[in-house]
Amino acid sequence: MPDPTALADPVPAPDPRPSVLLSDDDGAVRILRLNRPDKRNALDTALTEALHAALHSADADPSVRAVLLTGEGRGFCAGADLKEFAHLTPTDQPAVIRRAKLTADTQALLRRLSKPVVSVVHGAAIGGGAGLALGSDMLVVADDATLGYPEIKHSIVPALVMTGLQRQIGTKLAFELISTGRILTASELGEIGLANRVVTPQDAFAVGLDIAHQWAAQNPLALAAIKELFYRVADLPYDAAMRAGQDVNTIMRGFRS
Repeated sequence: MPDPTALADPVPAPDPRPSVLLSDDDGAVRILRLNRPDKRNALDTALTEALHAALHSADADPSVRAVLLTGEGRGFCAGADLKEFAHLTPTDQPAVIRRAKLTADTQALLRRLSKPVVSVVHGAAIGGGAGLALGSDMLVVADDATLGYPEIKHSIVPALVMTGLQRQIGTKLAFELISTGRILTASELGEIGLANRVVTPQDAFAVGLDIAHQWAAQNPLALAAIKELFYRVADLPYDAAMRAGQDVNTIMRGFRS
């Protein structure tokens, strides 16, 4: 008689590699954790793709009303993984274009989501990591946090984070950061209004989570309209922005129960 176990499909071995992005929910808050702590959460293609997909998933999930983004290990995010640059050369231009589009789309997605995002930063937020932090709707930093764009020191242009940076900081300071590589401290982030809260490393996550839960308690239609209009009027001439506000003012009557 044949051994029945020999006919069964083999059980696949579990993947020993940890996920580069961790996701879990605290009530209506989706918590996303960059998870390459040995690389200071540097953004390689795999992590960027995972984050892009997870943000879309959170936005499409009706049970999620707010998103918290943070990093595992000693820092938030060290920016682009420079080791990938060895393969992203003019000899493979399609790969260069695909990677640039992925980075640009992910940086822009935080602002385009209908649900608000708070980033909680401890340690370093550098380059693309700084772009993610500033691209969020609110920012909580631990008092050990640093943020900046040192790409010039590697002969790299911070091209894909420059648009968001100009909208967050005055032109003189923004140009100083990208042209000298100066790094801002947590206290400076608070003083110039880039950080909503500056707290101890032990308190940072809880403070960020409290902000996210405050959002989650609001009417989701009204909050989505606030976020969409807030960023739309920033890019419009004054009269057009006021007309957009008038339209939403009319529509919002239907949000109230």
